[in-house]
Amino acid sequence: MVFLYPLILNFMLAQFLKFCVVGASGTIIDFGLTYIFKEKLRANKYISNSIGFISAATSNYILNRVWSFENHNPAIGEQYMLFMAISLLGLGINNGVIFLSTKKFHPNFYVAKIVATGVVTLWNFAMNYLFTFR
Repeated sequence: MVFLYPLILNFMLAQFLKFCVVGASGTIIDFGLTYIFKEKLRANKYISNSIGFISAATSNYILNRVWSFENHNPAIGEQYMLFMAISLLGLGINNGVIFLSTKKFHPNFYVAKIVATGVVTLWNFAMNYLFTFR
């Protein structure tokens, strides 16, 4: 059984790398929509951040289901709702990191958003690996 650990770790690493590629595409959607709503439409920064984040999460669900995890669960609606619940908890973490870092360290909003995105990537992968796409 011990000889299987490297295979399992390699498989999980491959899934994590795919998850990160999908996440990068989601980051483009997230940052793009956040920028449009915050800078161009002058919406509140947390509402703008939420719109970008939720839009990216929906895109990420589809790409992760099809490519990263190659999942064929027929209960797509339930799976999507679980993915979104995990993502919404991630959104809370995301907004929390942005709030705390901008209040304490005063970085540019987008620098704080990059840090928050890194934290939430780890959260999302772990929870979706263990629960959504198991």
